[in-house]
Amino acid sequence: MTIIIILITSVFSIIAFSHHSLIYKYQFNPYQIIKRRQYARLILHAFLHANWTHLIVNMLVLYSFGTVLERSFQQFFGINWIPYYLVLYFGAILVSPLYALVKHRNDYLHNAVGASGAVSAVVFAAIFFDPWNKIYFFGMIPMPGIVFAVLYLIYSGLMSHRSKDNIAHDTHFFGAIFGFLFPILLNPDLFSFFIRQLTRS
Repeated sequence: MTIIIILITSVFSIIAFSHHSLIYKYQFNPYQIIKRRQYARLILHAFLHANWTHLIVNMLVLYSFGTVLERSFQQFFGINWIPYYLVLYFGAILVSPLYALVKHRNDYLHNAVGASGAVSAVVFAAIFFDPWNKIYFFGMIPMPGIVFAVLYLIYSGLMSHRSKDNIAHDTHFFGAIFGFLFPILLNPDLFSFFIRQLTRS
């Protein structure tokens, strides 16, 4: 399932690199979504990327954590793992930018593209099932997933209030929270599983 999402996202993004009108038409723009009811932007912005680097980084992270998460979903949700995985991914696309949607609803110039909110959800769902699994930050620095998760949330929360770097830190933050809570929403007993994993010696 992860591979299919990567292929669809990559094809759509690559086409948009040559047809900028697609980015203009489907990028996340709260003003257009609310004032002009262009609701397709809520989903389709996640299949567009600003450039090759943006696309490659998001898809590499999605592949790395998505394939791991698939195994966890297969283990805990059996035959329902595919629809649950899709609900996680597409649910994160919708949920992660809601704060920005409200915050920038009157800002005609606020635009965003990319699957980062959904990718953050996949990363944090994977961390939920194995919080002490090593993550290689920047591909070099090893740290437990739960440590990375805490640092990521702190950084994203701070930068969403301070930054002017055109990165959707608030979308990353809420996507991550959604991804972490999603398994518990499916099965509240999994919270006990997470605590056991977190406190294992």
